[in-house]
Amino acid sequence: MELYERVREEICAVCHLLYDRGYVVSNDGNVSVRVAPDRILITPSGVGKGRITPDMPVLCDLEGNPLAGDRHPSSESKMHLMIYRERADVHAVVHAHPPLSTACAVCRRALKERYLSETVIGLGEIPVTGFAMPSTDEVPNSVRPFVHTHNAVLLANHGSLAWGPDLWSAFDRLETVEQTAKVYYYVDRMGGGGEITREQAETLRSMTGYYEKLAKMRN
Repeated sequence: MELYERVREEICAVCHLLYDRGYVVSNDGNVSVRVAPDRILITPSGVGKGRITPDMPVLCDLEGNPLAGDRHPSSESKMHLMIYRERADVHAVVHAHPPLSTACAVCRRALKERYLSETVIGLGEIPVTGFAMPSTDEVPNSVRPFVHTHNAVLLANHGSLAWGPDLWSAFDRLETVEQTAKVYYYVDRMGGGGEITREQAETLRSMTGYYEKLAKMRN
């Protein structure tokens, strides 16, 4: 518990939100944070995210070897570790099974239409990986083609996965994926929607820096 206490508490806060919002049930999902260039804290295997406590996350190196803690790291740690090894700018990864985005993953339905300004600015297209057997090297290998060009994916027949520069940004991206899936579901049921044009999308993406500035404290 004494190692990285603030990060452990933050991991628990995110896990409890995932559970409270219905994005995970039982032992679903996993959350990790990079705490040093070659060290991560990751949620343990076999613990419900609504019941996790700060002493439970496991400290591992980037090969997945436990360095502190008395539990086993998440069985899906391989996909987290691959992202950290590939992206030095990534400091957090969140995986969950939100109902609508998981349904899209089952249907192999990428969220690629330019319907929402927020998704265009924040995530862009959200692709679907190929099917991978859980807890095997197939999972990171299925994500690898997208890790440098995207910040979230749908895992075929599995759930959603997002990563970012800090834990809250990774959580926000995963939540945006679920909200996008909900909107697309309703749009599809209404017979389809009108997309933002490519030119409008480019203008929206050019405003990213403006919104990042607004999100910071005023001097």
